Amino acid sequence: MEKPFPNNSEDKKKFFTFIYLAMVLALITGVEIVMIWMPLPRWFLFWSLGILSFVKFLAVIWWFMHMRWDKALIGILFFLGLLIGGGTAMALWALFVWDPHEPVWQQEAHTGPTEPALIETV
Repeated sequence: MEKPFPNNSEDKKKFFTFIYLAMVLALITGVEIVMIWMPLPRWFLFWSLGILSFVKFLAVIWWFMHMRWDKALIGILFFLGLLIGGGTAMALWALFVWDPHEPVWQQEAHTGPTEPALIETV
């Protein structure tokens, strides 16, 4: 009778590759958390966290999602969806960053609450 999970050297190598990758991803996450609390310039923090997150993203899709064994068309479709989603997120961010108007609740905070009029004037 054959074992359901063969225990050869190739399987052990794959297993430890995944374990090592998980440890590296945990280390990168720890570095990101420490960086948030350090007094670093905002631009440096933004770019370094973005690059570290991108590296983690690529490692996860390349190894844990097994993209390296898939056909190229599947990878292209995956990154096309990622590009469309990222573009949509950036467009929404741009809309909210450059909007000159304040939300209603912030306008009321500046002017104070208004009393409702008992008699409407025409």
